[in-house]
Amino acid sequence: MNAARMATQPQEFRSRRRRLMDSLTGGAIVIAAGHDSPRNNDVDHQYRQESSFWYLTGFDEPDAVAVLRPGSTTPYTLFVRPYDPTFEIWMGRRAGVRGAVGPLGANAAYPVEQLDAQLPRLLAECDTIYYALGSDDRVDGIISGLVKQRRRMAQRGAKSVRRIEDPTAQIDAMRQVKSDDEIALLQRAIDITAVGFEAAMQTAAPGIAEYEVQAAMERSFRHLGSPRNGYPSIVAGGSNACVLHYVRNEETLGPEDLLLIDAGAEYGYYTADVTRTWPVSGEFTPAQRAVYDIVLDSQKKAIDAVKPGVGFDDVHRVATRVLIQGLIDLGIMKGEVEQNLSDAAYRDYYMHATSHWLGLDVHDCGPYRDDKGQIRLRPGMVLTIEPGLYFGPQAKQTPEEYRGIGIRIEDDVLVTEDGCRVLSEAIPKEPDELEAIVMDAR
Repeated sequence: MNAARMATQPQEFRSRRRRLMDSLTGGAIVIAAGHDSPRNNDVDHQYRQESSFWYLTGFDEPDAVAVLRPGSTTPYTLFVRPYDPTFEIWMGRRAGVRGAVGPLGANAAYPVEQLDAQLPRLLAECDTIYYALGSDDRVDGIISGLVKQRRRMAQRGAKSVRRIEDPTAQIDAMRQVKSDDEIALLQRAIDITAVGFEAAMQTAAPGIAEYEVQAAMERSFRHLGSPRNGYPSIVAGGSNACVLHYVRNEETLGPEDLLLIDAGAEYGYYTADVTRTWPVSGEFTPAQRAVYDIVLDSQKKAIDAVKPGVGFDDVHRVATRVLIQGLIDLGIMKGEVEQNLSDAAYRDYYMHATSHWLGLDVHDCGPYRDDKGQIRLRPGMVLTIEPGLYFGPQAKQTPEEYRGIGIRIEDDVLVTEDGCRVLSEAIPKEPDELEAIVMDAR
């Protein structure tokens, strides 16, 4: 699919800015972009725009500042790095001031070097400033200086800054419920990820290194238009799967190993997040299959529970009850399910949450609980469902046949008006299907 056709359209960014301005009472909103991050000497880490800045502007250059002033003749002002022909020779083009007005939808734009002079002027009539203190050192200093100056000049008629309020909660609430355009970008990221997993399943074999499987998978990501991963790929063979965020990906796969891959391509700034676990040999051992069936049953029941009005924590409890019952059936845990749930006695085997929000960030913004309790699911929310069982060194009561097994199964799930839709359902997870795919690749 053509990347340009899938890109977020300018009207979507305009709509978001308008909704944000409408949700806040008076004042002005100031939002800072990210900055380049030095890696070593004169080499920087690859730059990726701060997610909320991208969400509101669609501008992917560092060092920018956006100012939104509802009711003004210039409600949207951008400060950007100026056009630099020398920089263009070495590093590529910049939008510059001219590119910020028109293509990016700004009503006015200035070089970022003028921020100290122009930002106080833009905020001169505002007694409320919506800004996340601590998000940018330079902007912090300008706003702090502005407050002091206006306080000193109050006797001469200057309008005091009565309130500085963090707009993050409002932006997070907007980002938490996805539009149709956002869901399309997420789906494309997931579809690309599916092709990468297919390549991984065809590549993984005894004697192959984890990084070789990673290379085959990520080649598909890049080939299909994903500029980067949403997070570092976890490619964990054997007992490495018991390390939740294993990213060394350097060991050789053995014939008895399971391979756990947790990976996601990013597309249009939106990221997939999928985990699959399968036998490198093409056949689960009886112990591996027993654990896999428990995790898969847990995941399916948790997905079935996703619908509007259900509490975020309730989905986790559905998954965890199934895992506990499975551990009891295997003779690894004893007692009643509810007591084990209440005591968190399962934590040696299942130590993470079942879900998190997904979107521009792999662990996307928005609370899981508020002063009313757990957040209730609403249409347009996207969350992961990812139960697992891990029999690593921490699980000291594990019988010998289960030691070193680590299994997680993760899908990306959209809450719909009448239930949910599994966006990653095309990626195989049924054990018989996984075995057939691997055996066919041999």
